[in-house]
Amino acid sequence: MADARTFVSRRAGLRLWLSGGWLVLLTLAAVLAPFVSPQDPLAQDLFAARLPPFWQAGAEAGFPLGSDSLGRDVLSRIIYGARVALIVAVIAGTLTCLIGATLGLVAGYFGGWPDLVISRLVDIWMAFPPVLFAILLIAVLGTGLSSIIIAIVVIDWTRFARVVRAEAMRQAAMDYVASAQVAGRSRAGTMLREILPNVLPTILVLLTLEMGIAVIVEAILSFVNLSISTDQPTWGGMIAEGRLSIYQAWWVLVFPLVALFLTVLSFSQLGEGLKDRFDPVLR
Repeated sequence: MADARTFVSRRAGLRLWLSGGWLVLLTLAAVLAPFVSPQDPLAQDLFAARLPPFWQAGAEAGFPLGSDSLGRDVLSRIIYGARVALIVAVIAGTLTCLIGATLGLVAGYFGGWPDLVISRLVDIWMAFPPVLFAILLIAVLGTGLSSIIIAIVVIDWTRFARVVRAEAMRQAAMDYVASAQVAGRSRAGTMLREILPNVLPTILVLLTLEMGIAVIVEAILSFVNLSISTDQPTWGGMIAEGRLSIYQAWWVLVFPLVALFLTVLSFSQLGEGLKDRFDPVLR
């Protein structure tokens, strides 16, 4: 048993270090973008178009990951694109978590008509195809960061509500909840002080997963030119541009894809690591 706990602890630690390390590095790069970016991400130089990465022949020192067809530095654009991705991930993920988890907790613990109303609302909401729903909302609200965040929150709160509701129902059937009620604690107090701490690891996992999903959604919308202004570097926009020149300058497509993949994977593994570390059942 001790060996199993040690294995879980070490696995959680490795996940936290690797995923957290990448996200911290990405956050620092995004915050310090004006100081760490080799070039202006919007500066064009046709004489420096499609320069290869630093390890290939013909590379230049000012373009460590090469340049695109307009001579813009790929690394600088990835760093500035990280700003957009992280803003959307943090704000949209947090708002989605607050709304969905609150409704799920109320439905799962109180049951009755609150559960009936919230569950029916979730069923109706999930009947809409999420990608098409997001495109429709962006078309109505217009492009921009705020529109993307609103679209993600409106679509994805149901994921939190369904999972948290199920977990809250399971916790509400436990003996410790009955003991708290016998001791005279109010239902609201029992929900907040007894059930919420035991549901919190699940909420944390969902939150980090939602942040990764928000990054993907923003990349998809910017890929189809429904995100922010085309002048602002975004990973999805870079992927769309790189797709057109994949045979002449593969690095324009590959490096933003790698950044996107590592970021989404890190958010996912961060959640799993936090659950392994702080879940009271696993501990």
